[in-house]
Amino acid sequence: MPAPDLRPCPPPSPAVPRGRSAVLCGLAGWVPPRVVTNEELSRRLDTSDAWIRTRTGIGRRHFAEAGQATSDLAVEAGRRALDCAGGIAADAVVVATTTPDRSCPATAPVVAARLGLTGAAAFDVSAVCTGFVYGLASAAGLIAAGVAERVLLIGADTYSTIVDPGDRANAIIFGDGAGAVVLRAGHPDEPGAVGHFDLGSDGAGEELIMVAAGGSRQRSTPGDVSPQDHHFSMRGKEVYRHAVTRMADSASAALALADCKADDIDHFVPHQANQRILRSVAESLGLPPERCVSNVESVGNTGAASIPLALADAAARHAFKPGERVLLTAFGGGLTWGSCLLNWPVLPRVSHPHSQ
Repeated sequence: MPAPDLRPCPPPSPAVPRGRSAVLCGLAGWVPPRVVTNEELSRRLDTSDAWIRTRTGIGRRHFAEAGQATSDLAVEAGRRALDCAGGIAADAVVVATTTPDRSCPATAPVVAARLGLTGAAAFDVSAVCTGFVYGLASAAGLIAAGVAERVLLIGADTYSTIVDPGDRANAIIFGDGAGAVVLRAGHPDEPGAVGHFDLGSDGAGEELIMVAAGGSRQRSTPGDVSPQDHHFSMRGKEVYRHAVTRMADSASAALALADCKADDIDHFVPHQANQRILRSVAESLGLPPERCVSNVESVGNTGAASIPLALADAAARHAFKPGERVLLTAFGGGLTWGSCLLNWPVLPRVSHPHSQ
């Protein structure tokens, strides 16, 4: 077979500046007001506060009210993030979620319209608990390519709508919430610049974390559907092993790309799966516990919202200083994983996610 006749790529458009990077300039989080304590769960499940805390480190979580959808949480977090960024408008909106309002259309255009951003590019990212990191890479790519000047990225999930309330293994872990960041075009050497990414997946492990029913695979298959297939399922022990290994390896890969070592990291913000996983990943990287940011005790595992919620919680407590290096890493269904480095920005006051 003759070699294809390949033409050289044209030079980059002068409209896209060289060295253009995404810079974090707004941050916020929000959780619905309804608090669900371990004691409340213990009254209907065969468990106890001590058992839940020992195995997960979770003390309470927040649930959406009846009739409240993922977009409602996303809009509130997005509004707060835009306010934090000085009230600027975004020309692209990305929503990372496993629990969209509907299977069709995407949730992001609805969120954009409700925020007064009609006309902005808007799409969803589905990578389960890695969704925020995948969304961050997507948003950074839009800015680097010159497609957008400002991107609103929201991680939002309402796991209470897909987890079986009688599932003792999963009902104790998950909560609802949303976290958002605003990214603007800037330079890679300024505070707030989003740095190196490592992303990966292994679809051979799709059955470890899944909702079996509701998609084209189930709908195109004849036969009755079990009600349980409409609920979220997770093989905890296998997921634990994959989560620790994948997050540690991915974080190490991101550090290598940035020519950094773990000692160079000021703050480590992993996906808030549970406290045991957080500790294990930090130990694998050789990071001391005081550098690991965690709010899992007060919100549980909030899926794609967990990293931005943890960032907003820490920022509201003034735990970060401009210029400090922050390492993010996540693992989720798919299987998917990803990590990113960022240089902490100068931000206005960030409201606490629990403030109503």
